[in-house]
Amino acid sequence: MTRNKNNPVIITLKARCRVCYTCVRECPAKAIRISEGQAEVVAERCIGCGNCVKVCSQKAKKVLSSIDNVKTLLDGPHKTAAMIAPSFAAEYADIDYHELISRIRALGFDWVTEVGFGADLVAKEMSRLLTETDERFIATSCPAVFGYVKRYQPDLIHLLAPVVSPMIAMSRVLKQIHGESVKIIFIGPCISKMVEAYSDEMSGEVDEVLTFDMLRQMFDQNKINAHDVGESDFDPPFAGSGNLFPIMRGMLQAANIEEDLITGEVVSASGKTQFIDAINEFGARSLDSRFLEVLCCDGCIMGAGMTTSAPLYKRRARISRHVREVTPLRNLGAWRKSIGQFRNIDLSRKFIAFDQRLSHPEEETIRDIMAHIGKFLPADELNCGACGYESCRDHAIAIHKGLAESEMCLPHTIEQLHLTIQELNDSHHELADTRAALIQSEKLASMGQLAAGIAHEINNPLGVVLMYAHLIKDELAEDSDMAEDAHMIVDHADRAKKIVSGLLQFARQNKVNRQQLDLYKVVCDFVKVQPIPITVQVNIENNMQDSMVSMDRDQLLQVLTNLVSNAVAAMKDQGSLDIKLSDEGENIIMKVSDSGSGIPPKVQRKIFEPFYTTKSAGEGTGLGLAIIYGIVKMHRGDIRVQSNHNPAKGATGTTFTVTLPRKNAEAKGGVQNNQEERK
Repeated sequence: MTRNKNNPVIITLKARCRVCYTCVRECPAKAIRISEGQAEVVAERCIGCGNCVKVCSQKAKKVLSSIDNVKTLLDGPHKTAAMIAPSFAAEYADIDYHELISRIRALGFDWVTEVGFGADLVAKEMSRLLTETDERFIATSCPAVFGYVKRYQPDLIHLLAPVVSPMIAMSRVLKQIHGESVKIIFIGPCISKMVEAYSDEMSGEVDEVLTFDMLRQMFDQNKINAHDVGESDFDPPFAGSGNLFPIMRGMLQAANIEEDLITGEVVSASGKTQFIDAINEFGARSLDSRFLEVLCCDGCIMGAGMTTSAPLYKRRARISRHVREVTPLRNLGAWRKSIGQFRNIDLSRKFIAFDQRLSHPEEETIRDIMAHIGKFLPADELNCGACGYESCRDHAIAIHKGLAESEMCLPHTIEQLHLTIQELNDSHHELADTRAALIQSEKLASMGQLAAGIAHEINNPLGVVLMYAHLIKDELAEDSDMAEDAHMIVDHADRAKKIVSGLLQFARQNKVNRQQLDLYKVVCDFVKVQPIPITVQVNIENNMQDSMVSMDRDQLLQVLTNLVSNAVAAMKDQGSLDIKLSDEGENIIMKVSDSGSGIPPKVQRKIFEPFYTTKSAGEGTGLGLAIIYGIVKMHRGDIRVQSNHNPAKGATGTTFTVTLPRKNAEAKGGVQNNQEERK
């Protein structure tokens, strides 16, 4: 039968695939592509060994069912013949083989035969080749083996024995008996038989392939059980020792080929890694042997199309028991007659290379890919196999060929995950700080609105008090008893006026008179005239590429005055005062740091609130930082504080960071600026 060879016989159920890379690791042909986090079988690379089906714990790998095609053949006009692989004895231990044959007939098959007879013919042909020639051969009973050689060791195709598999041999026997129109369905344990039957080389030899699992499904769908069928035997020709083919060295016994460990002319190998090693060594002539009997699985009794959970040696025992029980019942003379009848049947075939080897990319390309997955040095190449490839280099080549993804490297992915977690943690802290700042900003904005309302209401009566207090003061003689009282009224009224002015500045009710300034020069000039004790060391660091800014000079000086005076007070007139200027894009950053005792965390949340102060009564109004906050916001900037109050955590001190736009954000609309600033 011919199917599109670009369609895989094994597909992935994406909803179940957990991308554990087990299928990649267990695939001897590396025919699994990881794409967008999903594992898929690459049809042209697949040899049909079925390892991916067997090892997938999530049952994400599914063999494409041929049940519907078989039903169509059974319902069609042509006669149908089922041929059963000899490994059936290991699968259907719960069903007597006579009953099994009757169940298969009940599905609608006209004949039910055993592939073991085809194996007998293949065994005799292999024996003839080894006897009549001096050539070296690799046995070709296992389709996965010659499928691997065709794809990944095409230079060794000449070593493949030019003999068909038992399945094809039996198909040719049945067509000679029943005619070319008979429809032949192979039933067996192996997915690679599907790949063989659907290949272009074997087109028309076998019409369809059922696995043992699919056969059980057909029994269930048709509700065929022991009560509905009797017992019957296979249709001739009957098998002889060819029934031993499913187990390791079975073919050697059937062909009377001795595996002599002294001469070493015959070597047997099985299993997904051993068969590849054996082929490589046989091809390199590392083995002093003429014949290599090799199976991809640990015998055909371990095929992926089986459902039994019995262990390997229990399955072997079932095959041996079946052969022991059946052999005495067979007529040896009739078997020999059948062998003679079909001795001239054509058992030859040719193998066509289907090269799927990955060409090695340039060394520079490999290095670039390795660097992308964190492999910069040889010591970084762990070769842990977690990705499914034997080495980091093989993984890099697979990435280049589109078969793998960089995320498959587990150590690198874990490292990147740790970095991502750290970044998320940092981001979380930044968001928490931003949230706290927004809450504080909203709180201060509410207080500013309240302060502005109160200040406006107080300003008018306060102006009247001040005016009349000055009038009284001017009219009184200096030596008058009431002069001292008048002076006190004037002083406290002036103090109240300053407080109201501070409230208005905090509430952002003042106009910003922007002008072009050299910030570094303004800071230097400020430090020269500021009464800073000589015991305080002042350091000015300018990292600005352009120190020209647009802002209100008086308000900038007020910010500097409050920050510096607070820093000096925190150091008790002794320590280090650092002023650092820098720019980032369109913003300028000014940091004022002191080496004082620091601000406790619970105090930091309140420092910008008006009238909050930690100074003694009469030493401050608690409006300094509140005014700074208002000025910074008027300039559309931001102010943050970092402080360490605990000597156990390092040097104590406080840093205020003021971030301001270099230019007026609304420079294109000066009138609009003033209007917004008044709001």
